[in-house]
Amino acid sequence: MEVYKTFAIESARSLPKLPDEHPCSKVHGHSFKITLTVEGEIDQATGFVMDFSDIDSAFRPIHEIIDHAYLNDIKGLEDPSSENLCRWIWKQLSPSLKGLKQIEIKETESTGCIYKGR
Repeated sequence: MEVYKTFAIESARSLPKLPDEHPCSKVHGHSFKITLTVEGEIDQATGFVMDFSDIDSAFRPIHEIIDHAYLNDIKGLEDPSSENLCRWIWKQLSPSLKGLKQIEIKETESTGCIYKGR
């Protein structure tokens, strides 16, 4: 079974590998929605795959780093495309969030990406 929790962050970025004419090469902001999906068996004692507060606790240190931040200034996010942000979050989160199955980042209602690890 899968459970998920969605978080909202506000961040700014620029995408330095794009041509100067591309609008995303300039500093701009997003109201990102980040959904973490965890997979596992239902614990018979709790009835949960995972308590949502455990997902909150695992993501909190990352949230504190990326929320209201200029993502390019964060080590490892010098090119903070949504795809690279997904992979960066996975690298930070997977050691502490057992059963992490995928991370979805929506930068708008109609655009985003999903990362499922390697």
